[in-house]
Amino acid sequence: MRPAALEQEVAELLLNLGKTIAVAESCTGGLISHRLTNVSGSSAYFEMGLITYSNRSKTAMLGVSADLIRSDGAVSEACVRAMASGVRVLAGTDLGLAVSGIAGPTGGTVEKPVGTVHLALASPEGVQAWRFLFQGDRESIKGRASDEALARVRDYCRSQKNG
Repeated sequence: MRPAALEQEVAELLLNLGKTIAVAESCTGGLISHRLTNVSGSSAYFEMGLITYSNRSKTAMLGVSADLIRSDGAVSEACVRAMASGVRVLAGTDLGLAVSGIAGPTGGTVEKPVGTVHLALASPEGVQAWRFLFQGDRESIKGRASDEALARVRDYCRSQKNG
């Protein structure tokens, strides 16, 4: 299977900029890491991908505060910011990418319906975060979340290239 245009572009940008990345995934279950490593030569920029699906793994592996998860929830801006920073520090990379969400069909609430996804990208400049509400079934929500995550990395790299 050939890599899609988005992951190919992200790979080229990371390579050209000499940037490295690590990923912490919850709702996407490794899909983002799969897509990043589907490009030949990805070992030059991809350090690690962690599937931190449970709250316990987010705390143990990424240093996300249990108090933060209790107060804000695992599907929150605060949590993905901590996840992105945590994976970046753990891996010693330029970038840390994190995602957490509710892919469904169960697990949604009025405040956080199915399709709610939070993304964060940690870089030397700080941490950026985004919230999305995707429609569709579990597979399409995971796919859209991975598309948006890679697009955010692409946009960051483009800004560094043109900045």
